[in-house]
Amino acid sequence: MKLERFRAEGPIATVFGAVNTGSWRQEYPTVDYEACIKCGTCQRYCPVDAITIRADQEECVAFAWDFCKGCGICANECPKTCIKMAPVGGER
Repeated sequence: MKLERFRAEGPIATVFGAVNTGSWRQEYPTVDYEACIKCGTCQRYCPVDAITIRADQEECVAFAWDFCKGCGICANECPKTCIKMAPVGGER
């Protein structure tokens, strides 16, 4: 069987950039910094890598709000349940 080359016609994206998708968020994570043990579980499970652990700072969990979707995986996976989800715009 002979393999034929595939030729794509038309515009094709060759450069992919990050898009600010945080504006889609309906809920956002809040952290009880005193209860946080800085284990990094939230960072490990974040599907968009929007969490950074800063063990040397008082506010040890930092979120990249431009990319956080508010999915709540970080809150579900936190072993100390120090991350809670809050509605955007306050209580509903």
